[in-house]
Amino acid sequence: MRPRYTLTAVLNYNQHHLSVEEQIEYTNNSSDPLPELLLMVDALYYPGVFTLNSILWQDGQPAAGVIQETGRLRLPLPTPLAPGAGIGLSLTYELRLPSPQPSAETRPVPFGYTARQTNLVDWYPFIPPYRSGEGWLAHPAGYFGEHLVYESSDFEVNIRFTDPAPTLTIAASAEEQADGDWHRYRHINARSFAWSVSPDYEVTRAVVGSVTVLGYAFPVHPQAGEAVLQTTAQALELYSELFGAYPHTTLSVVEADFLDGMEYDGLYFLSNGFYNLYQGSPGEYLVAIAAHETAHQWFYALVGNDQAEEPWLDEALCTYSERLYYERHAPEALDWWWAYRVHYYEPRGAVDGSIYNPLGYRPYRDAVYLNGAVFLEKLRSQIGDDPFFAFLKDYVDQNSGRIVQGENFFNLLAHHTDQDISELLTVYFTTP
Repeated sequence: MRPRYTLTAVLNYNQHHLSVEEQIEYTNNSSDPLPELLLMVDALYYPGVFTLNSILWQDGQPAAGVIQETGRLRLPLPTPLAPGAGIGLSLTYELRLPSPQPSAETRPVPFGYTARQTNLVDWYPFIPPYRSGEGWLAHPAGYFGEHLVYESSDFEVNIRFTDPAPTLTIAASAEEQADGDWHRYRHINARSFAWSVSPDYEVTRAVVGSVTVLGYAFPVHPQAGEAVLQTTAQALELYSELFGAYPHTTLSVVEADFLDGMEYDGLYFLSNGFYNLYQGSPGEYLVAIAAHETAHQWFYALVGNDQAEEPWLDEALCTYSERLYYERHAPEALDWWWAYRVHYYEPRGAVDGSIYNPLGYRPYRDAVYLNGAVFLEKLRSQIGDDPFFAFLKDYVDQNSGRIVQGENFFNLLAHHTDQDISELLTVYFTTP
């Protein structure tokens, strides 16, 4: 059974304060008895932000011996949780939201507030995946890249504001069900639930089959906001064709007051810097990164991976998905994409590196994202289009809801081609 999270959140937007009641229902799906539960609490990386008021087990007894560490809480269990057994707990806590400053030297920091928006991402404690015989898939934050690993879970989220006017608009991972002062959401079989709030968003919509794409942009960027909306809609339709159906009824794209882009299940952020620079051409980073972040709804959200240790399993595939977008929707800009998105940086390095690259962000990105895209282009060229795309569709179909490893990728690939790709692996991977 999937973990289940019920979250009731009350936000004072002007005071940057969130109070939360959270219930977690968890089943031990591993073959190991668990002596403790681990809660990932990313807000603990920010001093003075997270205040835990209570943790109770489902029988109402307080959790004893809770150990707070950097970015996590350890909860010793009264008795080990047997394989197949379930447990429930409830938490109450408060967040005094930070206001991080953008930095070109570290990863994007979407959590917190700016003068124009408040972003609630990785805002709730959650239980990471557990791998039998190995333990929790839990990693420390790096200076760049995503360190968290998410189990597919079910979310019920209820949000209310304490602020009076101005009217606040919520962009969220799921479709809203209005209920008086409450904003209610159900996000089923998803990796995460993220939301963003602003009094300034202008909302646009595009419909792709049964999916509504929602764009949330600031008023100064109507042209760029429309371009992001249309790129996302086109990419959503294309990737649904190539990889398999998108599983939710909405997808939100939010203009962000932080650098780069950042993906969550059902929602992604795109930096206002891309909106500022947009000149109306498909050969621009606004379009390329919008296509990239849309692809994360398949590679990260549907097919999960260890984003700290094997980030190529989502980032290389999403970077190459940009190429697929240009191939279909803007072939006149495909040469621009290869020249200025990829080859300009002369990418090198092992595709299967981790986020803890000691050489810094640029070597990490060039190896995992860009050299990863070069590897996938060479793989496609060697095995042929039909086997390549049949493999990608099968890869998503067989692994939806799971957390994959590199060996899963290559074992399945071997069922779609008899080509010897050992030379490619030797060139592009540390561990062929």
